[in-house]
Amino acid sequence: MREPLSNLGPLTIDEYLQFENASERRHEFVAGRVYAMSGTTARHNRIALNVHRLLHAAARGGPCAAYSIDLKVRAPRDRVYYPDGVVVCAPHDGDTLVFDEPCLVVEVTSRGSRRTDRGEKLDAYLAIPSLRAYLIAEHDRRHVTLYARVAGREWTREEIVASGSVTLPCPATTFSLDDLYENVEMPLRVREEPEDEDEWSDLVEVET
Repeated sequence: MREPLSNLGPLTIDEYLQFENASERRHEFVAGRVYAMSGTTARHNRIALNVHRLLHAAARGGPCAAYSIDLKVRAPRDRVYYPDGVVVCAPHDGDTLVFDEPCLVVEVTSRGSRRTDRGEKLDAYLAIPSLRAYLIAEHDRRHVTLYARVAGREWTREEIVASGSVTLPCPATTFSLDDLYENVEMPLRVREEPEDEDEWSDLVEVET
């Protein structure tokens, strides 16, 4: 479980944003508390770059724009995160630091963030009214989880493992796991079970 900075908080969102703008490190904000972000591995970074390349190509020429890593997304219930990828179709200018109306959010897991990406952040992102898809890409296996909703329908979930394609509603595009994990060398896995026994306990069948 990640721990908040003990010397800060509780803060308002405005106080957090002032603190963050002056900080040399990145921090996320959850209900008044500030959490330092850890560094990423080369593998994580490569996957995030692949995600951005695919999203940028899909959004090119349209009303939406793809961004990566250093821009924040504000979610309901006083949460601000730095996703690994975000697509925004709402009007915004070049000085924007925080997006309130993303249509797609992408997180690439790490060993320390997987539980948060699949739990706390899942709950937060899916509560954003403008969001149409949340994509979770595993960092140590070819495994993608896609939460999506189309035309106001209920959220659906799809697991794509080892091979296959990912179809996004926003931007409207399809790409393969080969594209997503291009030039990514996966570690040898001693076992196939999750590191945490409860980690996948919330998985359910896809609703259609």
